[in-house]
Amino acid sequence: MSLIRLNLTAIRNLQAQELTPSPRINLLHGDNGSGKTSVLEAIHLLGLARSFRSTRLTPVIQHDQERAVVFGLVQLADGRQSSLGIARERNGNCQIRIDGQNARSAAQLAEVLPLQLINPDSFRLLEGAPKIRRQFLDWGVFHVEPRFLAAWQRLQAALRQRNSWLRHGRIDPAAQAAWDRELALASEVIDEYRRAYIQALKPVFERTLAQLVELPELTLSYYRGWDRERSLDEVLAASLLRDQQLGHTQAGPQRADLRLRIGSHNAADILSRGQQKLVVCALRIAQGHLVNQAKHGQCVYLVDDLPSELDEQHRHALCRLLEDLDCQVFITGVDGATLKDGWRTDTPVAMFHVEHGRIEYSGVKA
Repeated sequence: MSLIRLNLTAIRNLQAQELTPSPRINLLHGDNGSGKTSVLEAIHLLGLARSFRSTRLTPVIQHDQERAVVFGLVQLADGRQSSLGIARERNGNCQIRIDGQNARSAAQLAEVLPLQLINPDSFRLLEGAPKIRRQFLDWGVFHVEPRFLAAWQRLQAALRQRNSWLRHGRIDPAAQAAWDRELALASEVIDEYRRAYIQALKPVFERTLAQLVELPELTLSYYRGWDRERSLDEVLAASLLRDQQLGHTQAGPQRADLRLRIGSHNAADILSRGQQKLVVCALRIAQGHLVNQAKHGQCVYLVDDLPSELDEQHRHALCRLLEDLDCQVFITGVDGATLKDGWRTDTPVAMFHVEHGRIEYSGVKA
């Protein structure tokens, strides 16, 4: 799928305008502060109902406006079109519309417009907390396993219930045992889906990484969140006293993690920032391949500040991989000449100049 029209209203410093992007490569160049990243942020808002630049939505809304609105027309893989719209207001209200109908959750947006983000903060996938890697993992499972969302919701309900009685102790032993069993059953399903996904992801990731950088000792593994030698039922029973003291459940899928190591060391402790960015790019591009296989469609890639941390050789290698995905890509950078360098001559590349919040189409790559 790809965005064939994008309408922006009251997004940061961007003027209200309509953008008609290329179905393949879109390069946005301009000075720092011109609004390039805000265009990517608007697309991210359209696909996930949240910003990648701030946990608060208020800064996204222009200071003299009460709400920001993004509308997009999406070309689906089967040839149909779907319209998406999102409005975020200063009072916190959010309205999501899909094909003219109110949507119940942001998951419905993600289903129509799967997004992958590569930006200067991408190294947090390696250096950051396990939650960030779980989100990466579950994004992929969500898009390739149709049953995952219902299983994840079941898990969350059981976990909330167990944590509630751990904090308050207001539950009888029979109900406690029932919720422990429900949590264990839901956890087994989630673990099965995650393990199957990682098994499919690893060889694609390794092949992709090899085209970007030589790191033969780097390994990717999955930790499910509890002792692999014991069932979760056993672990929950053994840790009950400590869970009660802490007021929440210590073991389970909510503690899962992806581990990237070089020998016995965390990869983030060994790799340079440039190498970390290449590893993250390989992970996200590998995810894109799996989504393509599962849905016969494509992710939309948002690449903010492509030249950051990458030399010419690695920029060109990344461009080749993005071309091979045959997907829609939006890339920002200060220097237009640097951005347009490295693409194949037969790849459709559209150039846009961003200045003072105004986006001007400047033609195809020469």
